[in-house]
Amino acid sequence: MFALPLDDRALLRPLEPWQAREFLDHIDRARPSVDPWIPWATRSTDLESATAVLQRFADDQARDAGRIYGIWLDDVLVGGVMFKVFDTAMGVCEIGCWLEKAGEGRGLVHRASRVLIDWAFRERGMSRVEWRTTPANKRSVEAARRLGMRRDGVLRRQYEYRGVRHDTEVWSVLAEEWAGRG
Repeated sequence: MFALPLDDRALLRPLEPWQAREFLDHIDRARPSVDPWIPWATRSTDLESATAVLQRFADDQARDAGRIYGIWLDDVLVGGVMFKVFDTAMGVCEIGCWLEKAGEGRGLVHRASRVLIDWAFRERGMSRVEWRTTPANKRSVEAARRLGMRRDGVLRRQYEYRGVRHDTEVWSVLAEEWAGRG
């Protein structure tokens, strides 16, 4: 297994089904800040459902269709980044992130997202990396902006969550834009 340092106290590592207990404990701590934005956090309420989330990502990785990585701060899982969609035929992928309060304010999501974007463009030859969020998730919108993404538009009333229809903002960065930053 690999571990990439994000700073002197934080590591980015694969998050796998055998880590479901640690993942569930983390989601329980993170739930107040991520529950409104990440549907699988809402559904990860016990060991079986947490394992199922991680197994779906493991299955996606086996098909080269997605991946999930955890962010550990001082050996405690505090968040993560993922390829929600990874479509090599289209050359498009979507990344996402989440973080509990204990990991905020350190730039961890920014650095971890940069690792995923670099890999998608440089190693896998993707043409476009997307970031999708609801406009109400101001932290996510700001994260996309800090990564240098452009707001492509809004998919109005695109999904339902707890009986309410929500818009989805689509942000993206293209390979040539990313490469131009050095």
